[in-house]
Amino acid sequence: MKTLSTLLSGLNARHTHGPVQAEIQQIRSDSRQVQPGDLFVAVSGLQTDGHQYIPQAVAQGASAIVCLNTPSGLPQTLSCYEVPDTAQALGLLAANYYEHPSRQLRLVGITGTNGKTTCATLLYRLFENLGYRTGLISTIENRVHDRVSPTQFTTPDPLQLQALLAEMVRSGCTHAFMEVSSHAVVQQRIAGVHFSGAAFTNITHDHLDFHKTFDAYIKAKKGFFDLLPPEAFALVNLDDKRGMVMLQNCAARIQKTFALQEAADFKGKIIENTLQGLLMQFDGREAWCQLIGNFNGYNLLTIYAIACLLGEEEEQVLTAISALSPATGRFEQMISPEGIVAVIDYAHTPDALENVLQTINDACQADEAVITVVGCGGNRDALKRPLMAKIACQYSAQVILTSDNPRNEEPMHILEDMLTGVPPSAQAQVQIIENRREAIAKACAMAKPKDIVLVAGKGHETYQEIKGVRYPFDDKEVLREILF
Repeated sequence: MKTLSTLLSGLNARHTHGPVQAEIQQIRSDSRQVQPGDLFVAVSGLQTDGHQYIPQAVAQGASAIVCLNTPSGLPQTLSCYEVPDTAQALGLLAANYYEHPSRQLRLVGITGTNGKTTCATLLYRLFENLGYRTGLISTIENRVHDRVSPTQFTTPDPLQLQALLAEMVRSGCTHAFMEVSSHAVVQQRIAGVHFSGAAFTNITHDHLDFHKTFDAYIKAKKGFFDLLPPEAFALVNLDDKRGMVMLQNCAARIQKTFALQEAADFKGKIIENTLQGLLMQFDGREAWCQLIGNFNGYNLLTIYAIACLLGEEEEQVLTAISALSPATGRFEQMISPEGIVAVIDYAHTPDALENVLQTINDACQADEAVITVVGCGGNRDALKRPLMAKIACQYSAQVILTSDNPRNEEPMHILEDMLTGVPPSAQAQVQIIENRREAIAKACAMAKPKDIVLVAGKGHETYQEIKGVRYPFDDKEVLREILF
């Protein structure tokens, strides 16, 4: 239990009604969860406005309300405070409630269009291998040392996030690594979180269904760096032309760059790139890595730079990096008894798909064909659909366009959008098979020994979302059933 004055510390809150002091059991932003003695924060979301649920919260026994505008008719026993931004206030309240656990961790956030999950996951594994108790907050899973919990969003809501960070502290974690999505920045989900460092991987076409313009998307990523405290470090990809934009007006005193092409503070070079792994140079030192592809060269360089910025010895870091394997659903491979190579990858943006297909093509021999199975999610950025199809055709001998997570859209409508990106010269190499299982089976049936079948778009996901229902579907398991 916390006092209201403790929770409101640091907030620009104005008392408008009821007692100034109260004992608070829990903080809630969902009125359905409110119990007697709770503080209800009325957050205006994308779908609903929490202010309309204040009467329900009051009826269920809330002791205090934080809102933008005080409603009339509140009980005299209920405390009410107005704030300029309730979404931000929720993050600050949560941080106060859990006693600022992020300040007791070396917490590093990774943002960017591609590479967030791989970098955060590899950093977790790297620091566990270096002997630290470590936390992970990612698209795939959350980890508190060796305890695993499922995740719903790339970055959890403020209450879940602070609770998770507090659990890490209680479990003796010293380091934690988390993905920071552009949605989380705009929606103030990281308000009240203290970061020891931040890294920017890249930015390409994605999430315009939410941000509306590419400039707004860039601004959202930059917003994360604008929040960094002076004692933090800021690390950016100098090969991305927006990398230095992230550092403009950034308060972090330690500002560093990494690159494979440009001269940077942390310089990498790919010496050899095969389907078995990468031979790389890190600041002149060579290391063999199990990950594959140019894009993973950037990911590996990112985690090397972060580890060094956190004070780890370079040789030990490179030794640990050599033992790392890919994150789930990120360029995972399996080879059938007949020699067909299947690759499962989460690539769901044009840039990510091109990176994966370029990597496969670079490693292919002349007699090895690439067959790509790909779709696009429904109720998401529709502008990338034709681009995805065009890229698939450019790098593949055969392409099967199929359903991904159609959500509330009709699958054929999504596929028709994708078809508009197929060049006339490539139409003969493209098929549409709406059923994803049938599409994967067809691709495998078309493949000869040593051919490569790429199944893209869903990666680690174990479901297919159709009309609000998540049906079990795992690309990896489907491939295993068909090929073995």
